Amino acid sequence: MTTTPTPSTTTPPPAPGSTRIHPKVIRARRNRRLLIMAGLVLISTIVYLNYWWTHDRFWVRTDNAYVTGNLVPVAAQASGIVTQVLAEETQFVNRGDLMIRLDEHLAYAALGRARGRLGEEVRRIAALFMTRKQLAEKLASRSARLDLALHDLARYRTAAASGAVSKQILQNTSDKILSLEADVRETRAELDTLDAQVGGTTIMAHPAVELAKHQLIDAYLEYTRQQIKAPISGYVAKRKAQVGDRVQPGAQLMTIVPLDHLWVEANLRETELQHIRPGQTALVNVGLYGSQYTFHGTVEGLVPGSGSAFALLPPDNATGNFIHIVERVPVRIALPKHEILEHPIRPGLSTVTMINIGETGQSVWTSTAAPSTAEYATDVYADELPTAEAMAKEVMASNLVVADSGALGNLPVADEQASASQTEMEQGTWRKASTAAPAVESAVKLNRFNPAPRSSAPQYRPETSPSPTPLSPSLDSRSELLDPK
Repeated sequence: MTTTPTPSTTTPPPAPGSTRIHPKVIRARRNRRLLIMAGLVLISTIVYLNYWWTHDRFWVRTDNAYVTGNLVPVAAQASGIVTQVLAEETQFVNRGDLMIRLDEHLAYAALGRARGRLGEEVRRIAALFMTRKQLAEKLASRSARLDLALHDLARYRTAAASGAVSKQILQNTSDKILSLEADVRETRAELDTLDAQVGGTTIMAHPAVELAKHQLIDAYLEYTRQQIKAPISGYVAKRKAQVGDRVQPGAQLMTIVPLDHLWVEANLRETELQHIRPGQTALVNVGLYGSQYTFHGTVEGLVPGSGSAFALLPPDNATGNFIHIVERVPVRIALPKHEILEHPIRPGLSTVTMINIGETGQSVWTSTAAPSTAEYATDVYADELPTAEAMAKEVMASNLVVADSGALGNLPVADEQASASQTEMEQGTWRKASTAAPAVESAVKLNRFNPAPRSSAPQYRPETSPSPTPLSPSLDSRSELLDPK
C-alpha cells in the first residue's frame, strides 16, 4: 500500500530582489486613508455648515427668473389701408414720431360732410330762433289788439247805462274779444311749440348743434389718426404692418420696447415666500454676462397670486384626480437704471437670482412699484381734441350770420312797459309779461289776460235764440266783462 504525498503548505521564499507587503501594513494604510477622507468630509461639512449658518441661510436662490419690461403695442385707431411704413424692427423711435401712414381720402371726405352738417344745423336752429321772435312779435300785436278791445268794452259798458251805446255794440265787442282771445291762444301755442324745441338753450348750446359738433369732432379724430405715431420712445419689435394691408381699430401693427426700464420676475416656490418682503436686496446674474457682472436689485413686491391662478386654463382640483404640485409665485425685482445702461439687457433673458431674506424689509402688504417712468403716459394725442374743438367753433361762428346783425335782439311783449333781453330770447325763457290796462272811468281794472274764454256769449241768431231781449248776451259766472256793475 502506497501513500500519496501531501503538498507542503510552506510559503515559498520570496524571489531575489522583490519586497512583500505585510497585510497588517495594508490595513494600516487603508485605515489612514479612510481617516483622512473622513477628516476632509468632516472639515467640509463644518465649513459648509458655517457658511450656511452665517450667509446662505439668509438668501433665497432660484434660477426660475427672467428679465421683463413694458412691451407697448402700437395699434390702429382708425380703419384704412396702409400706404407707408416708416419704422422697422430694431430701430429706435422717439415719442411722437410718425410710424405708419394710412389712406386719408375717405376720412377727409367724411370730415367735409361733418363740417357741412354742423353748418346746416347752426343755420336751422338760428332760423327756429328767428321764427320764435316772429311769433313773439305776432303775439305782442294780437295782445295789443285784445287790450284795445277790452278798453273799448269797458268804455261801452259805462256809456250803456245812459243809453249812448246800444247792446248790439256791446255784443259785437264781446264777440271780437273772444276772437282775439282765440288768436292770442293760438299764437301762444305756436310759441310754446317753438319753446319746446329751443327753450332753455342757446343756438350754440342747442342739442342738435351739439350733436353735429361732436360728429365733426369724431370725423376729425378719424382723419387725424390716419397717421399712427409712436406713443413712447423705444425700440421697434414685432412689426406686422405691410403696405396694402387694410387695418381695423385695435389691430396691432408693431411693438415698442423701452430698454431703459426693465425688471426681473423671480418665480419662487410657495415654501420659500415666508420671509420675502418688499425692500430686500437681491443679486441678479443674467445669462448674457454670466458671473462676470452682478446686478444689484431690490424687491418691489409680490404678485397677488400664483401663476396657475392667472393661467388661461386654471386648474380644477375638485375633479377627483389630484396631484399636489408646489406652486410658484412671481416676485418683482427692480434693477437700477444706471446698471442697465452700462450693461444692456433684453426682456426674456434668464437669470440666477438671490434675495437676502436676512433684511427686515417692509410689510408684505406694501409695494414699492410705481408707474413713474415715461412709458406709463403719453401726450401724443393731447392736442387732437382742442384742435377739433377749435375747428367746430370756427364752423359754428361762420354760419351764425344773425348773431352780429342783432337779429336776435330784444323782443317786445304784450305790455308796452315790458321787454325781453337778447339773452333771454336766445335761451327761450321769454314769456309774456303780466299786463295791466290803464284805469278807466268806471274804475274797473282789467286783469292779466287769461287763456280761458272770458265770456260764453254766443253769436246772436234770431232763429235759434228765444230770448225776449235778443240783443242781450247770455251771461254766466265767467262773464265779468259784460256785467253792468
